[in-house]
Amino acid sequence: MTKSDFITEPHSIIARCRSYFSQILNVRGFSGIRHAEMHTVEPLVPQPSSFEEELAIEKLKSHKSLGMDQIPVKLIKSGGRIIHCAIHKLSIAVWNKEKLPKEWKESIIVPIHKDGG
Repeated sequence: MTKSDFITEPHSIIARCRSYFSQILNVRGFSGIRHAEMHTVEPLVPQPSSFEEELAIEKLKSHKSLGMDQIPVKLIKSGGRIIHCAIHKLSIAVWNKEKLPKEWKESIIVPIHKDGG
């Protein structure tokens, strides 16, 4: 790569990142794979228990950037039983509906420049 290959104009950098991540993250389907429905009497995987969610909340890293919801992990961890129950009710509702909310499929990607040697 030569110096003339580097993009320095901010709009061009954003366009390049948008194109790159769009190609690797926006997969629209799989050709050659047949989708089949499975009908069972019982769910294949049991619903997450409130205990499992409590453990997952404990494992969250407090010093991470905020997500799309702008809720700090510290708030979730210190929210106590009320917040944890609300999160559990939400996850059970999503589990039973068997469809993720559109917002849960979105993410923020921040490219970080890494000095090369």
